[in-house]
This record gives sequence, C-alpha cells and structure tokens, in this order.
Amino acid sequence: MFAAIAMALAVQTTPEAQVAAVLDQLNVASAAADADAYFALYTADARFVGTDAGEHWTIAELRDYATPHFNRGNGWSYPATERTITIAPIECRCIAWFEEQLTNDSYGRTRGSGVMRLTADGWKIEQYVLSLAIPNDLASPIARIIKTYETAKAPAP
Repeated sequence: MFAAIAMALAVQTTPEAQVAAVLDQLNVASAAADADAYFALYTADARFVGTDAGEHWTIAELRDYATPHFNRGNGWSYPATERTITIAPIECRCIAWFEEQLTNDSYGRTRGSGVMRLTADGWKIEQYVLSLAIPNDLASPIARIIKTYETAKAPAP
C-alpha cells in the first residue's frame, strides 16, 4: 500500500504533471474571474495569442483586456479534454511545450498550445496560443467569410 502511495506521489510530481497542474489552474482562475491567480501563472514577459487576428498581446495588454471582464465577474472556461506535454530533453528540463484540446460553451472545440518555463516560482507560461478548431472541409468557406469581413471593415484609401 505504501509503495502505491509513493508511486502515486512520484507521478504527481513529474514535470509533466506540474505543467498540467498549471494549465488546470489557469482554467480554474479564468472561470472564477480571479485576475490575481490567473496572471500569476504567466511570466512577466509572456505573450498571449487569441482567436482574433488582432489578439497578439503582451501580458500587460492581456491584463488590460481581461481586468474589466474579471472585475464584473465574467471569466471564461476552456477545460482541457486532451493534452500533450513535452519537456525539452536537455539537462535543465526547464522548458515545456504543450498542446491541448479544449471545450468552450461559445466556441465549442478549441485548441490551446504554448511554451512554459521552469522558474524559481515553478512553471510559468511564456506563450499561450488559443485557436479555433475549424474542420478542413469548412476552412475555405470560413476564410472567404473572414476576407469579406476584413475587406468591408478596412478603411477607405
């Protein structure tokens, strides 16, 4: 029995498990609209790339966007349904990259991917990319819709 408990604890403390825990905490904090907990999971120089073409933000820009939403109690939830984590096979084992399939009430299936770095305060997100999972059969029609939208929105010369 003690061996099973020791084995379970060892599995929980692997770098992969630690990275997964940070990603799970990210969803819990965003769903709870807890800005302090949410932003504590990023490095100071992190980048966030959202689903909109204009969402390529520094962490300060993401904070500016998210704070009014969080202050109103409006968070967002993207729980992972599948996840792959890879720890860089170098001596420090201090870099990880991840890819996860997510689900969201508004967007349905989405994807999250990014890079994490092991810091003195634990694993922190360096870059997070949120993307829509568009079936290939729908990609061309959706691309045309986006092109039409962007053309209509473009300022006149």
